[in-house]
Amino acid sequence: MKTIDELISQGVSGKRVFVRADLNVPLADGVITDDGRIRAVLPTLTALVEAGAKVVVASHLGRPKGEPDPAFSLLPAAERIGELLGRPVAFAQDTVGPAAHEAVDGLEPGQLAVIENLRFNPGETSKDDAERGDFAERLSHLADVYVGDGFGAVHRKHASVYDLPKLLPHYAGYLIATEVGVLKKLTEDVQRPYAVVLGGAKVSDKLGVIDHLLERADRILVGGGMVFTFLAAKGHEVGASLLQEDQIPVVQEYLKRAAEKGVEFVLPSDVVVARSFPDLKAKAPTAHDTVAADAIPGDGIGLDIGPESQALYAAKLSDARTVFWNGPMGVFEHPDFAAGTRAVAQALVDSEGFTVVGGGDSAAAVRILGFDESAFSHISTGGGASLEYLEGASLPGLAALED
Repeated sequence: MKTIDELISQGVSGKRVFVRADLNVPLADGVITDDGRIRAVLPTLTALVEAGAKVVVASHLGRPKGEPDPAFSLLPAAERIGELLGRPVAFAQDTVGPAAHEAVDGLEPGQLAVIENLRFNPGETSKDDAERGDFAERLSHLADVYVGDGFGAVHRKHASVYDLPKLLPHYAGYLIATEVGVLKKLTEDVQRPYAVVLGGAKVSDKLGVIDHLLERADRILVGGGMVFTFLAAKGHEVGASLLQEDQIPVVQEYLKRAAEKGVEFVLPSDVVVARSFPDLKAKAPTAHDTVAADAIPGDGIGLDIGPESQALYAAKLSDARTVFWNGPMGVFEHPDFAAGTRAVAQALVDSEGFTVVGGGDSAAAVRILGFDESAFSHISTGGGASLEYLEGASLPGLAALED
């Protein structure tokens, strides 16, 4: 991939540069609750602005159904970019219509415009190559050069990610270059011991990466809702906890393969259970108990790994030279069930190894729980993209940037 440094060295003053960013930030009543993804693209935007480019920023946000929806407008993200850069940012209320062209035509060198949510147009996510290509063609009229920097979307074969870079001279932004470099350290030049922490709700979301990591990792630590399918696979009752019963045979096969290959699978020895799911908005105290992982009561819902397991996981991570973490250990949004996720995050902070937080809920947890982001080697902006890369999949958005 050609990099943004190569682009800038050729001169971009006065050129219209289309930056496909990932501004898919969480919103609550129109207010951004975590601006991590916006801050991640700032180095690319700053470099282009300072080089005199006319910068056109585009992204998706949420999953609107191919038509305008005020709940998913990128206006809050545009305003936040302006605040962080300390300069005005124009905002177009459409993607390829008159407002977008007017905003771009009005740019002077060193200025930025954000166009509206790309997914307001059905062509962005269409599975029909012609419809997707037509939208990409219309987007191309807004720019002279393409810079891909939305790592969180590179695993999608979408118009702005896959089709558009084929129509324009294309370069990788700083964020994508950094993300790819980090992922290569997790796949090609791994320092051992290599420990992987996997959490989240469903084991089915992680099957591909587990299959791939069985050939590469030394230890795999499991938590979150997905752990109960593992416990069930070992013959334990899991009460009313989240369980994907149809995945038990697959998990049993993975546990068998791990034993044969000498890969250590670490499961919790104790879990925190409640009789009902907590209210995440009110965050009122929820009655809960800590029980052995093989003694979950019939009405118990497992919501976090227990104190004994927290100490065990920290010990298993203490000597790792490489750590990849994707997925919280419990319902970290509620203070009663955040201790497991906090313990894993702290173990990575204390580690002297190369530590990667694999995007998604893990990255959100780091910020919500108050950790200093600089204490980790890298915090990814794309959980799904990171996982697919680690599965060995070809990512359309990266392939489109290659020459």
